[in-house]
Amino acid sequence: MTSSSTDLVLYRGDLVTRASQVVSLHPSERRRRAVAAAKAKDAAALWEVTEAYLTTHGTAGARVSRSTLANYNRAVRSFVAYATTNAVGLLNPANDAGAMYLRHLEVTQAPATVRVKLAGARMLYKALRWTGATSTDPFADAKPGRDLTAAWEKRQPYTEEETGRLLKAADPRMRVLLLLCGHGGLRIAEALDLVWSDVDLSGRSLMVQNGKGGKTRRVALSRSLVDALGALEGREGLVIGNTAQAARKRLATLCRRASVDNKGFHALRHYAGTRLVREGRSLDDAARHLGHASIETTRVYAKWADEGLRDTLGEW
Repeated sequence: MTSSSTDLVLYRGDLVTRASQVVSLHPSERRRRAVAAAKAKDAAALWEVTEAYLTTHGTAGARVSRSTLANYNRAVRSFVAYATTNAVGLLNPANDAGAMYLRHLEVTQAPATVRVKLAGARMLYKALRWTGATSTDPFADAKPGRDLTAAWEKRQPYTEEETGRLLKAADPRMRVLLLLCGHGGLRIAEALDLVWSDVDLSGRSLMVQNGKGGKTRRVALSRSLVDALGALEGREGLVIGNTAQAARKRLATLCRRASVDNKGFHALRHYAGTRLVREGRSLDDAARHLGHASIETTRVYAKWADEGLRDTLGEW
């Protein structure tokens, strides 16, 4: 077992241990602690309860990813901070408290961020109801405002030229990370968590363990990604490692050096899907490569890949 595999086992073991400490409490004590945390608006204690509920009753169980936990943690803290500033009682909130929180977020946050924070707040109230601290749910009927921007107009993929300039300016390790996202179609969290034991260079494939939704998938490797991986030294433990925040800082620096607009790592994943469709692969192929649960998610790549309308209008 590699050191990073050991880290993964330890992370899950620690997660279950923390959940067990909450679950093993007598129901009355668990309720007492949750009520006290809610009244004090103690974000750390409320997250402890939420994490225990998510681990025990969430669909991914102990396989919930670090990134999901981090997102939910931030979401819980965000709502608790809002409740503190706006004098919202967590145990007996007004019926419209959830909706007003969403309106507050929509002023400054992107639609995707609003959805994540809504999911985290809902999970908090599931946890509070689980403990018996409250029976209310201010988010039961709360819905984010409709996103008026079409999916294909947001977060455009890097172009072929931009991707080429980034790859040319990157050091060997960063080149691998770019190709994992831009050719392999991995999410940044999946790329950073990749271990060498899940890479098969001779078979030109890798396994994504614990991807979105806790799913595992096999990903075919491009020739250039095989070559880039083969050029790295020390093939034990994590292939890339480090945090998403550190990776984003490195990408920002690289984009400045290559004179490319920084669209984030997810735009490299969009590049992979768009290129597959543009080069004649089906939406099913693209969905399977990217690990989409629904082909509807993949349809945006057909929009980005279709340049026929622009080319036609260019001839008018």
